[in-house]
Amino acid sequence: MRELEPMGAKAGALLKARGERIAVAESSAGGLIAASLLAVPGASQFFVSGAVVYTARALKTLLAVTREDIQSRGMRSSSEPYAVFLATKMREAHRVEWAVSETGAAGPTGNPYGDPPGHSCFAVVSPAGSQSRTLRTGSSDRTANMWAFTEAALGLLVEALEAQTKHTVS
Repeated sequence: MRELEPMGAKAGALLKARGERIAVAESSAGGLIAASLLAVPGASQFFVSGAVVYTARALKTLLAVTREDIQSRGMRSSSEPYAVFLATKMREAHRVEWAVSETGAAGPTGNPYGDPPGHSCFAVVSPAGSQSRTLRTGSSDRTANMWAFTEAALGLLVEALEAQTKHTVS
């Protein structure tokens, strides 16, 4: 957790300075993204909700999304379009300015879609739009991948917050 504290703190400080809030949906990171943000003193000023959406049942229960909803949009889990969709659903469900999501295959094996272990897609959605990325660590080490996914998602969040802060100031 200590390695991610600076990133969580940076994201938290940017959100607090903007007076904005965030919700998190994650899968293969297992709650580490939310934990990194919640470790920030004063997190209640910016953190609204976090969900580990690890199964189709969780997706349906937590966000009222079915497999058919995903398939009808031509998406699949562990893809950038799905990560954007998941973050968008969290943002809408919790009425927050920001949402971050992660979906992937931590390992030691890949997922049913053919992605190898160490594959993750993550997205950040804000009032200005969305950004997404894919990470492939090349590792089957589940724990190391979970931390790598978390670091990458937090990195994209900080990057997006900083870019929008600069754009707002300019």
